[in-house]
Amino acid sequence: MATKKPFYSFIIPVFNEAGNVASLHKEIKAVGKKLKKPFEIIAVNDGSNDATLKILKTLSPVKIINFRKNFGQSAALDAGIKHAQGEILITMDGDGQNDPTDAPKMLDKLNKGYDVVCGWRYHRQDPFSKRFISDGAKFLKKYFVNDGVHDSGCTLRVYRRECFDHLDLYGEMHRMIPALLRWNGFRITEIKVNHRRRKSGQSKYDWKRTFKGFLDMLDVWFWRKYKNRPLHLFGSAGLVFLFFSIVLGAYLLIKRLFFGYGLADKIWPLIAVTGFITGIQLLVFGLLANLILKSGNNHNDFYKIKSIIEEK
Repeated sequence: MATKKPFYSFIIPVFNEAGNVASLHKEIKAVGKKLKKPFEIIAVNDGSNDATLKILKTLSPVKIINFRKNFGQSAALDAGIKHAQGEILITMDGDGQNDPTDAPKMLDKLNKGYDVVCGWRYHRQDPFSKRFISDGAKFLKKYFVNDGVHDSGCTLRVYRRECFDHLDLYGEMHRMIPALLRWNGFRITEIKVNHRRRKSGQSKYDWKRTFKGFLDMLDVWFWRKYKNRPLHLFGSAGLVFLFFSIVLGAYLLIKRLFFGYGLADKIWPLIAVTGFITGIQLLVFGLLANLILKSGNNHNDFYKIKSIIEEK
């Protein structure tokens, strides 16, 4: 690889992929040489406890970002993207199931006026259970965060660097990238890509990631609709609670004063008071959310890098 500033950055998060990283690096290196421009390979070791880091150190060229512990794929991608120097970013899984030879045709598509090209694993080589969960998540995504792509779980993507100028990834947010970028006006497309069977190691996908992904989906949906006006959401709910609690309280007061209606053994006064307090709390919460939003956010790192190792 040339010593010039790289034009392409291959970014690969890896976690316990000792049996796959060497062969994947060899494939990426071969593809990078055919691109005729300087490139770099960034491997983010996401707290592996097998021989992954040891094997990565034997490879060249590679920049290794070594996490102190396992922080997840989104954090690994975020670190890789922030340390990348290329104008074009190419991300893919570290398990070898994404095919690096798909990158050139994705780059050709990118050059036709797009900012992002997403891979679509048209013939997935995953167990039925994983595909079943993925299909369920796809249905929910269509309702909450319709991103316009068939396979938002495919890590094989090509981006222009400016896509991430003001975007942080955390939790399971890597699946939401197409939606987030589409909402920000970036041009997104997709093409069918090859998906290979895992040759070594075990899938890191489990039921916990499913629940985390759903929560992040709700987070993205909320952020899109109310990021600049949280008072509209919480304030509206607060006013509804206040209105009904005041109406109910007035009704109970009239019945007690003019019709002798006993309230000592009734639950309605408690409901009216609880509704009133809840309404006040929601209004205050909305006002505080607005103040926090307007005061700005200080970015706190949600992952810790232990070391950065560069093998030329």
